[in-house]
Amino acid sequence: MDNGYAPVNGLDLYYEIHGDGDPVVLLHGAFSGIGTSFGAVAPALAERRQVIGVELQAHARTADIDRPIRVETLASDIEQLLTHLKIERADLFGYSLGAGVALETAIRFPSRVRKLVLASLAVTAEGMHPGFGGGMDALQPEMLHGSPFHDEYLQLAPKPEDFPRLVERVKEFSRHTPVWPDEAIRALTAPVMLVAGDSDILRPEHAVETFRLLGGGVNGDIVGLPRSRLAILPGTTHTGVAAHGAWLAPMIDDFLDADHG
Repeated sequence: MDNGYAPVNGLDLYYEIHGDGDPVVLLHGAFSGIGTSFGAVAPALAERRQVIGVELQAHARTADIDRPIRVETLASDIEQLLTHLKIERADLFGYSLGAGVALETAIRFPSRVRKLVLASLAVTAEGMHPGFGGGMDALQPEMLHGSPFHDEYLQLAPKPEDFPRLVERVKEFSRHTPVWPDEAIRALTAPVMLVAGDSDILRPEHAVETFRLLGGGVNGDIVGLPRSRLAILPGTTHTGVAAHGAWLAPMIDDFLDADHG
């Protein structure tokens, strides 16, 4: 493993690199780090690829700075990380918050992104199950004590006592959840693989709606397969998506290897 901190936009961004081959950047979910979001899938992906795990602002080993968490700034961090690592173009695999960052990176810096894997992402507020925003507003730091997120933060963060600050950062972000218009999704140049649990925080119908914006939902036997893909994981909650490495790794490998014309 190679690891370090990249100086990007006033932030010391932690990253670690496993394996060799074509680069794929892993972007974790809220409250999480590389381990809790990708511990089940990263080792399998690293058997054939250069896997670059990143810990975003205020998460795990990356200390917070004086700016709000927004997908626009986090996407700029990722673009600058690629420059720091001298990587011209990479695949991005984002989960939850990280999926939003991956999508925004592909929109803002399309020449830097080859393919996208977006897990558990709603591109509109209506894509979420009702009540999600209210649940986030009610979240208190102690509700996460004893969880894998809290345990990981205590072990890795430069200032473990800042966990309540992270919770407030994420809650504030959730009040400004980004919305991507249909035309932005349709205009993506990178092929996209969408992943969701059948009992995720987003409605399964929304995953299908987004897939249609990407050219999916067609009779592939007649018109051919679309460039993008959709995977709905059975019996799977939002937090459960990250645990299904045995399902995700071969599907992601196949997607990233595919020739999309």
